[in-house]
Amino acid sequence: MKFLIATLAFAASTTAFAAGGMTLDNNVFVERVKTDPAGKRSVVLEAPKVVTPGDRLLFVLNYRNAGAQPVADFAVTNPIPEAVSFEAAEDQSAQVSIDGGKSWGKLAALKVKNADGTARPAVGGDVTHVRWSFSQKITAGQTGALNFRGVVK
Repeated sequence: MKFLIATLAFAASTTAFAAGGMTLDNNVFVERVKTDPAGKRSVVLEAPKVVTPGDRLLFVLNYRNAGAQPVADFAVTNPIPEAVSFEAAEDQSAQVSIDGGKSWGKLAALKVKNADGTARPAVGGDVTHVRWSFSQKITAGQTGALNFRGVVK
């Protein structure tokens, strides 16, 4: 049996549940550069109260098998908000879609068909979804995190 969780991608924090006891907690953070009194700059993550074009976002999806049995064929699919341009997933196993989840692949391998019939390489702004598929079972109690980054358009 295949389990699929789709998250609410731009909510500051949400939790989704799926069959088999899998839970997914979705958080979004905006990266801000802060300068301390000594002039040292650092990047901090904050809740996205207000975002503007160019702001960098970090999406964090924490998963947990809260059930008593292992879960096989687990997949997590996250839609990309239209106002966000996908940058990268930290886990190299992630695949993206540029057609609303109909087909999947690595961004570098995807092409967008132009109105005149020609094709161009897909870019982050074309990505509509990101997906992770687990080939190994998720054992009872097992947790993990999936991350991807985007920029507000």
